Amino acid sequence: MSNDSQNGSEAPRASSEVFGSSAHRVPGWKFSLDITCILLSLPIWLPLMILLMLVTRIASPDPIFYRQKRVGLGGRHFFIWKFRTMKLSADTRIHEHYFEELMRADCPMTKLDAQGDPRLAPFGRFLRASGLDELPQIFNVLCGEMSLVGPRPCLPNEFANYQPWQRQRVNGLPGLTGYWQVNGKNKTTFNEMIAMDLFYLKNMSVLLDLKIMLKTCSVIARQILESRPAPRPARRDEGPRSPAPPLQSPKESAPKSPSSQTTQILQA
Repeated sequence: MSNDSQNGSEAPRASSEVFGSSAHRVPGWKFSLDITCILLSLPIWLPLMILLMLVTRIASPDPIFYRQKRVGLGGRHFFIWKFRTMKLSADTRIHEHYFEELMRADCPMTKLDAQGDPRLAPFGRFLRASGLDELPQIFNVLCGEMSLVGPRPCLPNEFANYQPWQRQRVNGLPGLTGYWQVNGKNKTTFNEMIAMDLFYLKNMSVLLDLKIMLKTCSVIARQILESRPAPRPARRDEGPRSPAPPLQSPKESAPKSPSSQTTQILQA
């Protein structure tokens, strides 16, 4: 196992100046709900985790897991566990600078590796696209550092650039999944993500957590399907095999425009 390369470790630790311990109280039902759901789903997530460990080990001789420093409840720092998706030589500062730009720009937070990234380890693209690289954080939940549902924990250097109103998102336990993840995720802007996190913290309940958990399953399935490459070669073979009449071929064979494809994705 290896530690992530000082991701945000040099950022100022402003949490102690801004937050008091009385401002963040975790509801008593939350840990009980987390443990119950983890135990009930043990026959699902444990074999899946073992399978992903084996696949990651076969695909690359590098360490399977790595730890990364994040900001948790009340601004306190802790280390999350993840499946390693990047090569050991990858420069993580590229991602840090990219996210800083997203924080300033009012545009969807598309993943940096959405169109391919040479820094990715074998099988890393699938893990990141599906979100399954976060599965080991179940152990962070068992340690009480995270919850199954809550705002995603940010990096310390990102938190240092938050505005005061944005820092309210650490008033609750960070989550493995959350309201933002099942309501747009990378199709939303940074401020929209913060707004969704604050909405969840103000409306937190057992029922809302259960709804988010159930919706997460369908979101993961959709992300896995979207991560598969489009079968372009098969589409080219359709022309010679069954030629269309002259009057109908322009309409039937015309490719969809990028704008129409984007509309379909946003409506999905």
